[in-house]
Amino acid sequence: MAAPSFDTIVNLAGKRGFVFRASEIYGGLRSAYDYGPLGVALLRNVKSAWWRSMVQLRDDVVGLDSAIIQSPRVWEASGHVGQFNDPLVECVSCHARHRFDRLESPDRCPTCGIRDSFTDARDFNLMFRTHMGPVASDSNLVYLRPETAQGIFTNFENVRRVSRLKVPFGIAQLGKSFRNEITPGQFVFRTREFEQMEMEFFTHPDQADDWFRYWVEERHQWYLDLGMNPGNIRLRRHEEDELAHYAVATYDVDYRFPWGWDELEGIANRTDFDLRRHSEVSGKDLRYFDQAAGERFFPYVIEPAAGATRAAFAFLIDAYHEDTVRDAPRTVLRLDARLAPIKVAVLPLSKKPDLVEVTGRVADALCPRWDIEVDITQAIGRRYRRQDEIGTPYCVTVDFDTLDDEAVTVRDRDTMAQDRVGIGQLRAYLGERLGDG
Repeated sequence: MAAPSFDTIVNLAGKRGFVFRASEIYGGLRSAYDYGPLGVALLRNVKSAWWRSMVQLRDDVVGLDSAIIQSPRVWEASGHVGQFNDPLVECVSCHARHRFDRLESPDRCPTCGIRDSFTDARDFNLMFRTHMGPVASDSNLVYLRPETAQGIFTNFENVRRVSRLKVPFGIAQLGKSFRNEITPGQFVFRTREFEQMEMEFFTHPDQADDWFRYWVEERHQWYLDLGMNPGNIRLRRHEEDELAHYAVATYDVDYRFPWGWDELEGIANRTDFDLRRHSEVSGKDLRYFDQAAGERFFPYVIEPAAGATRAAFAFLIDAYHEDTVRDAPRTVLRLDARLAPIKVAVLPLSKKPDLVEVTGRVADALCPRWDIEVDITQAIGRRYRRQDEIGTPYCVTVDFDTLDDEAVTVRDRDTMAQDRVGIGQLRAYLGERLGDG
């Protein structure tokens, strides 16, 4: 089938409780969204899958959770205060502000259509400012972090010391970041508040190229392993004029969104820029000492940096399918079971008390291991369709035969095949197909 339209995905997200507009009862707030019951579960599963692959299944990467508010000197040293800017122009006719380098036409305002109405471009710093303490002044100015990486760099020596890891090793972090984007948009793709999944991998400079190639392939494969269509994902190397001031090489993992190819994740060779800069500004020696080689050096850093919210959005788009069953249209999210918000739906065929009682027993047996949902209302066919539309891999139906044979019908979302399974064997049956997720 053709890729779903942007409006189709946005409507599904709101209809089924994946994403709501923030402050909706007050008219909403531009570029701010709340994740509903299904959205928060999908987002949690994406982050869990990332953490499992990056930390849990590896012996050379450990985790960290650094503070959102850091010393302003961190951002001065990293270059964010001086260089984390986008070019801003304002239309003198309608006073709309735009990011100049993203305009389709550099001489025509996309808001009012007037030509040659822009002011000269000026740098606009993307960091949110606030103050620590009861009185706002220049002396207590602080920033909401625009990325999670700097907390890793400033804790490099702390983590190395307590974990006793030797280079090469990595430090991973999940968390909120904030960027005062000039032109946010595309639903949850570009927002001012978002979650990042970042890892900084520290290596000897001589091995940096090899590890860079390794992590580019590893991160590309992660999306494929979670079921993303290979035709919708690509690797794109940055041209020289695209590189950030700290990087000598960068690849993007791009996804084919409804509006075209756009970035899911960046993998950069940041060289030794960050540790060297923080050493210079703080006065703390952040070089690594290799006892075996008798060598002291600043490690190079390979950084895979992904957006958790972007990834969840892309998986949602990629999973969307429409087909026809018994001459009726069906919408189904073919999410990998590890990402599906609900793993199993337990559905009594009717509201009869004896069926509802058995349904409760089945649900109690399954819920300690998986996220489940019990749905009693509406006809069974409509309930199947709802579970298909939210991506539930398996539906367990309790029917009147269950009262006699102590068995239930298990329906597969993708094939719609049905198996009769004894209640006593249900956990093992589902465990083979779902694992422990």
